[in-house]
Formats: sequence, structure tokens, C-alpha cells
Amino acid sequence: MDIERRGVYGRRASRITIFAQLFGILALILLLIWLLHYREGIEYDSYNGYRVFNVHPLLMFMGYIFMSGQAIMAYHTIPTERSTQKFMHMLLHLIAFVLGIVGLCAVFKFHSMLHLENVFSLHSWIGIGTFSLYGLQWVIGFFTFMGRAPEATKMRVAPWHVAGGRALLYMGICAALTGIMEKYTFLRLNSILRYGEGSLMNFMGLAILLFGVFVDLSVSLAHYV
Repeated sequence: MDIERRGVYGRRASRITIFAQLFGILALILLLIWLLHYREGIEYDSYNGYRVFNVHPLLMFMGYIFMSGQAIMAYHTIPTERSTQKFMHMLLHLIAFVLGIVGLCAVFKFHSMLHLENVFSLHSWIGIGTFSLYGLQWVIGFFTFMGRAPEATKMRVAPWHVAGGRALLYMGICAALTGIMEKYTFLRLNSILRYGEGSLMNFMGLAILLFGVFVDLSVSLAHYV
């Protein structure tokens, strides 16, 4: 009976993983439509500050939300050896962190080009906090689980590592949603919000949130497999 129950949880986790992937891809598509069609486009080395800025939401979403979610699911839902799962988990998180660094550089470059204040909003505070804790989480995880830490240390750190990873995913989503709200408010107040853009931004925010929810559900069910 226990084996049968575990099989049921495994199948449900696999189905939910599909929903997570669909919402993640949908969010990426909506984000690209917004940046390429409604806004100025995407180019880090552009003389147009707004094209530089658009690198920020793209890479922050790709890093701290999409790639982070993939890393979490890779460890729990990929049917392969534990060592392979650990390596993919570590590698995807590292890629996410690197993307986040470039994304942060883009927004600081944009602020410098337009002589704007840095780190003044709730969105930026949450974002900087997520970035800092994400790096700390990766370093501790790497030296604990990929290094030669004693098994007792791994067992003590593991629950905090898992809980911290899930919390950081939601912090990244919170940063994204507050960023969308901040940008929407700016565009609305300056009367430069284009027709249909507000609805697209809302659907994009919902897709990002649902991606995180289904990632969390899939790994929660996979825990019982």
C-alpha cells in the first residue's frame, strides 16, 4: 500500500511539473512581448537607457524565478541518480545567480544613464535582499553538499537549505510582482501606458505567481515519493 501511495504522489508531482513548465514558458513569452512590442526592446550596450533597463526584468525573471524553479524541480522530479540531481541543481542555481548579476548591473547602468537614485523602492529592497541571500544560500549549499562536509552536518543543514530555497523562490516572485506594479504605476502616472499593455502586465504577473505555486506543489508531492 505504501508503494502504491508513493506511485500516486509521483504521478501527481509529474503532472504538476508540466503545469509549472507551461506557466513558466507563458510568463517568458508575455515578458518578451511586453519588452519587445510595448517597450523599447532589449540591448545592454544601447545608448537608449530604456533598452538597457529592459535587460533587467528579462534576466532577473530568467535567473531568480525561471532557472531557480528549474533547479528546485531538477533535484526532486528528474528520475536519475542522486549525484546527477545534485549537480544539475547546483549548476542551474549558479546560472541563475550569474544572470541575476548581469540583470542588476543593467538596472544600475540605467539609473546612472538617467541620473536616478538607486535602491529607493520596496521592489529594490526585496530584490537586493533576495540577491544577497541567494548568493549566500548557494555558497553554503555548495560547500556543504558538494564538498566533504560530515553527514551529520549535511543532515542538520538540509532542512534549512530546502526551506531557504523555497522562500527565496517566493522572494524572487515577490520582487517581480512589486517591480511590475512599480512599472505599471510609473507608466500610468506619466500617461505612456499603451493600449492593452496593462492587461498584458497583469497576466504576466499571474503567470509568474502560478509558476512558483506549481513548482512548490510539485516538489512538495515529490517529497513523498
